[in-house]
Amino acid sequence: MSSAAGTLSEPQVLAHTKRRLFPTEGGAERSYVVADTQFSQDEWLPGHPIEPAILDRLAPFNHVRIGGGYPDLVGVRDLESDLLAVERLGEEPPLIAIEAKGYASGGVDTQRGIVQAYDRLHEANAAYLAAPAAAISETDRTLARELNVGVLGVDAAGDVEALEVPRIVGNRTSSEATALRFQAGAQGVADKSFGLNHPKNYLGYPLAHYADGDTATLLSEYKVVGAVDSARQGAAFLGLIEDRPRGVELTSLGQEVVRFATGRCGSVEAALTEFEDWYRSRKRFVDLAPGWGQLARRVVFEYPATELLVAELQAMHDDWQPEPSLVDFLTHLHEVRPTFAVELFLRGDDDVRRRALTEDGELRREVLADGTVYHAPTVFQLKAMLYHTGILTERGAEPHRLEPLEDVWALREPV
Repeated sequence: MSSAAGTLSEPQVLAHTKRRLFPTEGGAERSYVVADTQFSQDEWLPGHPIEPAILDRLAPFNHVRIGGGYPDLVGVRDLESDLLAVERLGEEPPLIAIEAKGYASGGVDTQRGIVQAYDRLHEANAAYLAAPAAAISETDRTLARELNVGVLGVDAAGDVEALEVPRIVGNRTSSEATALRFQAGAQGVADKSFGLNHPKNYLGYPLAHYADGDTATLLSEYKVVGAVDSARQGAAFLGLIEDRPRGVELTSLGQEVVRFATGRCGSVEAALTEFEDWYRSRKRFVDLAPGWGQLARRVVFEYPATELLVAELQAMHDDWQPEPSLVDFLTHLHEVRPTFAVELFLRGDDDVRRRALTEDGELRREVLADGTVYHAPTVFQLKAMLYHTGILTERGAEPHRLEPLEDVWALREPV
């Protein structure tokens, strides 16, 4: 990925910038970043191929509208102090938009990149121009300072220097920005967000944590779940527990699960004995144990993605599409919430996003018929939980067994 001076292309500039601002080794938590889909193709301009190593560096890809256009790179992360004039704005990490410019058939259009980055400040918290260091003039730096745009100079070796640092501004209203914040947060759809497909496994974790004794031992003794790490991870993603300096602690939602259990059964230990009756049961949970099922429904509905899915399925029902297939549902969702649709349903690896998305970020419907392009925690585990809590009509399926054109996403109780 190294380049001689004067030959740094736009994808190369972008790849070096991503490595500097969003490192994969020792990167901060609450961090997520995507490159625009124009860089997911074999060529970023006619006659200008993208090296495979750069494609790997830039993945995952998505077409995210921020401000009046689509940044080359957009992500969420707490940046180091040498990259920002102000380190933080509130409790959340900033949304960062980057416009890259490099050498193609002529010079480097740095001023256009600065103006594009400035436009992103309508919705981003910080915006940068990234360009070959040799192409950045004092005039460029002056303009960037006036517009509160950061300037990142990239040299031939791939080192990135902050020549101008921006101040953070307070824009956090875009639904597209919300999708990236969701991915960067504790409840984003990471590859291991949900490893289990029954909500009882996640309800049991805060009870076992609250009870006297070792959490893992109690989960095993009461036949709640054997995969303790997956149960803990899912409980965290559902907002029942969180890691604090003193260790795992119950959230307010997790405390409500404990209150429900003690109110119903007298103690969490007595409540855990009920879990033995549900061991290996395939019956819909809300029918098998209505009280617990309703509790699970409340917990699952608190998960940020659930409300979005239910709202759009209701909209499709209202438009006379009561039983859409997965392909139909994803196509609809992409029309109204494109960033969420891609991040929630499509795997993030380079091959899937390149196959499923055009250069302009549109879906290739024929690719969506392949079950292996889908994100298992959504189409299998999350869908199964929505089934067990009485929200959807059908269970989820593992991607290698998924038939997207036949897989129905429908509300059990539309209104």
